[in-house]
Amino acid sequence: MDTIKVLCITGWCRNGSTIIGNVLNEMPGFFHVGELHFLWKNGAGKGVNNLCGCGAALTECPIWSEILTLGKPAGVTLPDFAATVIRRQRACVRTRHTWRVLRRGPGSGGGDIRAHADLMTRTYHAAAERTGARVIVDTTKIPGEAALLPYLEGITPYFVHLVRDPRAVAHSWRQPKQYVYAMSSWMSTAYWHGFNLASHAITRRFPQRSLFLRYEDFTTDPEATIDTLLRLCGADPAANPVRDRTVDLHTNHTVTGNPDRFRTGVTVIRERDDGWRDTLTLPARLAAVTLATPLFRRYGYSYGGTLTGGARPKENHGSRA
Repeated sequence: MDTIKVLCITGWCRNGSTIIGNVLNEMPGFFHVGELHFLWKNGAGKGVNNLCGCGAALTECPIWSEILTLGKPAGVTLPDFAATVIRRQRACVRTRHTWRVLRRGPGSGGGDIRAHADLMTRTYHAAAERTGARVIVDTTKIPGEAALLPYLEGITPYFVHLVRDPRAVAHSWRQPKQYVYAMSSWMSTAYWHGFNLASHAITRRFPQRSLFLRYEDFTTDPEATIDTLLRLCGADPAANPVRDRTVDLHTNHTVTGNPDRFRTGVTVIRERDDGWRDTLTLPARLAAVTLATPLFRRYGYSYGGTLTGGARPKENHGSRA
């Protein structure tokens, strides 16, 4: 079994992972799978985001239609198989399982996690074989899934702990999107805090293959940020698709993710990320800042909305979250 690299982006939702993944998808030898964790849920019609980034239903996509049935026993329907996969995911790779998976890997939860590890191994390799990719970019963001990667045969993982100002995240959660409900500021930030703690546990465990990145660093200097991400996984930054804040996006094959994943063509990466200043109420801001403490300041955010700690991603994240 050939070894492939998986560039895994962790952190809480609405952190900008979709656009970063799609930019990396323009690199030769890179394939952005989107939020792979949800392939079976949405592919079997159990979710509401059943389209591939190419616009086809996952069951009709030339890539995912075949991968969806990997490991499915003969005589078992796809919905029933998906139900089994989802049950295993909930039993062993949710965010709260991160620390246990890091310590013991597939030995941490009996047969369920071993079966899930086998399925994920086959899925990553199948995606690489069908696309010719050397690097799979997975923006699932669920730390429990990320913690399992080092135990998968033929997989070399690299981790990006991606964070975004919790007020901007709360602002994004104010309105429902095509595939997901709205969420209050306090609930969004509670998840923000938990997912970031778990993500830090992973990067602390594998510091030489990890990177801490703020979304705001990416929007400040997208070209330099992509350069750094490429170097992290041993790719040549000379082929960086970003020039002068602009990238030409082509059709992708992402599973789930922000509806922006369907956008193609010349795209300008905006520098400002402070829409929350105009729309987020004072109580919502206070909820976000309070619940994000102490990570809020540790990650370089300030009450006034300015950033500290520079505008470049940092390797070997050293904060003690």
